[in-house]
Amino acid sequence: MAASGKRLIGKSVLITGAAQGIGRASAMACRNEGAHVIATDLNVELLKELQKEFPDIQIDHLDVTDEDEVKSVINKYTTQSDATKNISVLFNCAGFVHHGTVVTTTTTDWDRSFTINVKSMFLLSKYTIDYWLKSKVKGSIINMASVASSMKGAQFRCAYGATKAAVIGLSKSIATDYVEKGIRCNCICPGTVDTPSLRERFVTLGGGDAEKGREEFTKRQKMGRLATAKEVAAMVVYLASEETAFITGTEFKIDGGWSL
Repeated sequence: MAASGKRLIGKSVLITGAAQGIGRASAMACRNEGAHVIATDLNVELLKELQKEFPDIQIDHLDVTDEDEVKSVINKYTTQSDATKNISVLFNCAGFVHHGTVVTTTTTDWDRSFTINVKSMFLLSKYTIDYWLKSKVKGSIINMASVASSMKGAQFRCAYGATKAAVIGLSKSIATDYVEKGIRCNCICPGTVDTPSLRERFVTLGGGDAEKGREEFTKRQKMGRLATAKEVAAMVVYLASEETAFITGTEFKIDGGWSL
């Protein structure tokens, strides 16, 4: 399939959590807009399926919670012989949704949530920005936050909402520290998005009944439907492009009016 657009020609986008859902949709969308895409995930088998469909997408295993592996992957994709393939956009998409209240959430749940959802973004951003500063790259970081954060409380999302509020704060901090270096950082705050991981949570919310769970998730969306991964991926393309060259430190809601 030939690229359908030219909005990201000259960009090299590294995406975490790219094996399925929003990450996969974003890898495809960025690739179709002319970007060189580096798709990373723990699930290499699903990444291979993506690469089979799009052979020009690079794929790699990445545990976003392992600092040594993060350093290794960032180093690998900032020292490529073809400099145009070195990272110029980072999309921190990998994440984990814990179901629980402040009472039912254990310290293990809390720590795991912050490690996967916040520490990972800290690590990826730290080592990517270090490369950008040394190489004078004016890069863009896009962090996956959520409306369930400092924007809105959501039932049974104690640890998750806290981590996503932290992501918003982290994004603003990065934006403030590096705006004068030409490095941007923004975050995307979706409502409920129809993805494979959400479908697993249908069963939990529905008490074992997946269809009941879907209905409950859909009820809270005032438009009467869930978002698609492609709709979020369109925002990723926008924030990776030069169309947003004057935007940094901003949260973009894609929530179907949930927060109204």
